[in-house]
Amino acid sequence: MIYPENIGEYLSIDEVSLSKGELYTFVTNKNGRGKKGTLVASIKGTKSQDIIDVLSLIPLEKRKLVKEITLDMANNMQLASKMAFPEASIVTDRFHVVKLVLEALQHLRIKYRWEEIEKENQAIKIAKEQGLKYIALTLENDDTPKQLLARSRYIIAKKESQWTENQKERAKLLFENYPLLHKAYKHTMEFRNIYELTIKEDAKQKILDWISKTKLLQMTIFNTVSNSLNYHLDTIANFFINRNTNANAESFNSKIKLFRANQRGVVDTKFFLFRMEKLFA
Repeated sequence: MIYPENIGEYLSIDEVSLSKGELYTFVTNKNGRGKKGTLVASIKGTKSQDIIDVLSLIPLEKRKLVKEITLDMANNMQLASKMAFPEASIVTDRFHVVKLVLEALQHLRIKYRWEEIEKENQAIKIAKEQGLKYIALTLENDDTPKQLLARSRYIIAKKESQWTENQKERAKLLFENYPLLHKAYKHTMEFRNIYELTIKEDAKQKILDWISKTKLLQMTIFNTVSNSLNYHLDTIANFFINRNTNANAESFNSKIKLFRANQRGVVDTKFFLFRMEKLFA
């Protein structure tokens, strides 16, 4: 489905599941604010060629009006956007970039947690063999090491200034027992702070410096992240021109999911899309 009359200077592109995991690609106008006039196109699937074929049905004059299009780090979406909107600046969404870095940090926390679970299993096994009762090691706040790591999930996702008193105590224990995790946390927060900059070239240089520092840290999981950042560097840096995010697309996706939930799922996809047209196009 295409609605050329809804096209604007600032667009977002994202995918969402409508039924049974079946993905649809939605192109939305930021100025629509999730109401009528928001939906520019709805395309079944996420193949770049399918997206290009559908968007090419919109007159080129209208597509040239688009100045900026915001999306996630999917290569197929970037290719489709470049082909369909030749005059537009491609922006990799801030949320998805920061999420990638945070996932690397969480991966390290989970790795330590599995190690602690395995240590506890071995200790229980040895205690049974010796006919002894196993008593778990507890830390100052009564957490066991595996509990400390599990309960720190949200702590390391936030800035230190946002921690409560209990979280500060837990973080202190976490970083004392796992110094590499502390180093990884500080490195992650350094990256998040880059997004407080307002000048594109300054931000781009800071990201390059962060990538160089990552190589010195010798943490494999962060090397994978830095390679991804390096690959998408130009589109990531484009964010700092207008500081537009993909939040409106995520909000639009949430509305679709809520609409789907209210209808107890999607039985007739065509009719569901027809109702979406009436609401958002």
